[in-house]
Amino acid sequence: MALAHYSLAIPVVTSKHAKTSILPASTSSSCVATRSSPSIRSKARKLSILPRSCRIGYKAKAKSPESEINLAADAFTSFKHLLLPITDRNQYLSEGTRQAAATTAALAKKYGADITVVVIDEQLKESLPQHETQLSSIRWHLSEGGFQEFRLLEKLGEGNKPTAIIGEVADDLNLDLVVISMEAIHSKHVDANLLAEFIPCPVLLLPL
Repeated sequence: MALAHYSLAIPVVTSKHAKTSILPASTSSSCVATRSSPSIRSKARKLSILPRSCRIGYKAKAKSPESEINLAADAFTSFKHLLLPITDRNQYLSEGTRQAAATTAALAKKYGADITVVVIDEQLKESLPQHETQLSSIRWHLSEGGFQEFRLLEKLGEGNKPTAIIGEVADDLNLDLVVISMEAIHSKHVDANLLAEFIPCPVLLLPL
């Protein structure tokens, strides 16, 4: 089945928290997984595993503009699992990351969805002295939005590009929406072109 990508930029106003306001949360409030995800399967490979008759039948069945609009509308009203990627090293989270965390929590609360946070860095945990403080900051900001329980994945020192890791996680967990600040793209942590190419679900890009 063909996958549609949707990007939506909306202004979000979030409150700023002083560094001294960060309160560590219990590590029991999250589930940490460090297992590596399989590589992203290319679109060509996905298509090649379908029987020839299925491929021909799909091409012959064109969708009307109205059905495409309904598909897009449904994609933004049936969230069940959201992904919040963290790519910056600010132990108290950057302004863009705090904005993305607040938006993710608000959407998840509205739609009754689950949240998965993936922390991405090219360096290993041992070389990131601020890592534990950053995890506490993530828990604090999500708890402010009403979420004490969420899945936490750490992708550290794996050698893969952040965009590829986001795509792998979104694909493996069958996610409904990825929430990212434009700050991650402006800082070159995330490649916007690859994001559109490999993320198998809608992506919400938040303006700075």
